[in-house]
Amino acid sequence: MSDTAAKKADQEENPHAQAVLKLADAMLRATLIVGLGTIAVAAVVATIWVGLPGLLGALVGGAVAFASSLATIGMMRFCAAMDPMFVMMVALASYVVKVLILLGVMTLLRGVDALHPYALAITMLAAFVFTAAGEVRAFKQTKIPTIIPDSK
Repeated sequence: MSDTAAKKADQEENPHAQAVLKLADAMLRATLIVGLGTIAVAAVVATIWVGLPGLLGALVGGAVAFASSLATIGMMRFCAAMDPMFVMMVALASYVVKVLILLGVMTLLRGVDALHPYALAITMLAAFVFTAAGEVRAFKQTKIPTIIPDSK
């Protein structure tokens, strides 16, 4: 049995993994809809506001925020079959690493003249806030068991 097939079989037997994967799917749908919609609106507004530098700033800011959201969902999928306490530890550690990476990226992009800094920052903030709100809504609407009897 290949490593991928063994991992998939383990996730199918693990009720915690099933719940996390179901939640990750719902959050991915919400991220795609809300995140891409927010970036599109911000790009149009920034283009009208300051022209091409605004468009470029909005697209780069949106791409960074969108990649960050997708990384969170990817982390959920990667850790789905792990012990729930370990998943929480990985989630908190990945959040800290993600914030440090985003701070570094923003520091590096500050000196790029082709990007309008406010368009970049406002788009990134809007994408984070609206994507997080969409993920929370998806979390609340997803029917997952809170208590799983006979779990390991």
